[in-house]
Amino acid sequence: METSELRENVKQRYGAAALNVAQGGGGCCGSGVEASCGDPITSNLYSAEEAALLPEMAVKASLGCGNPTALAELRPGETVLDLGSGGGIDVLLSARRVAPGGKAYGLDMTEEMLELARQNQKKSGVENVEFLKGEIEAIPLPDNTVDVIISNCVINLSADKDRVLREAFRVLKPGGRFAVSDVVVRGEVPEAVRRNIELWMGCVAGALEESEYREKLAGAGFEQIDVEPTRIYRVEDARNFLESAGLDVETIAPAVDGKFMSALVRARKPE
Repeated sequence: METSELRENVKQRYGAAALNVAQGGGGCCGSGVEASCGDPITSNLYSAEEAALLPEMAVKASLGCGNPTALAELRPGETVLDLGSGGGIDVLLSARRVAPGGKAYGLDMTEEMLELARQNQKKSGVENVEFLKGEIEAIPLPDNTVDVIISNCVINLSADKDRVLREAFRVLKPGGRFAVSDVVVRGEVPEAVRRNIELWMGCVAGALEESEYREKLAGAGFEQIDVEPTRIYRVEDARNFLESAGLDVETIAPAVDGKFMSALVRARKPE
């Protein structure tokens, strides 16, 4: 897919998901808004205590594969930026964690998601939040602005991940932390099978292989790079989808099983 085509595809899917939530539906974004929400990828990521702090629409619009706010070790007074903030769930949770004295930015390119996020902010009563419209490949903030960058399975959607990581490095303060949830692949997977797995995972996955992710982070200037699996997906999770796509699951299982995972990707900008 060309970069512009991929961007428009992502905008359309996430925009449709946001509108569906606003109209009282769920936030699915697989092959269609009414499709399965991609369990076990998007389910049970947030505790009951976290969900209770948020408007229902923020929880429904969560389309991530992890809970970066719970793993990023946020502290009061820090400034946080969420790349691809969607309906705002991670921004609102982060804002509470960095209060008092801190701030949480949410960046998204989809107008419908930004509108939903701002509605959720009003309902939540959280004030130390600002939602920005823009692309994660061109972050609309000055150099050395934020202490922590989080993201919830959005960097994998970009067709220019090197640029995303360079931009993340630029806006982080010296010593700043990169702590994102993302879809990561371990080892080689046949291309045709990979495309089908990523369709099952929803929202046009585009996952990097783990060693490539590490190389790209290092190339952008990051150090202390770590990739920690949080969920490993088994072939049985996607059996029905793969069979409906005409694939022989028993034949491809050895090439797929356990190779796709949600992971917390951590790195640091040098002091």
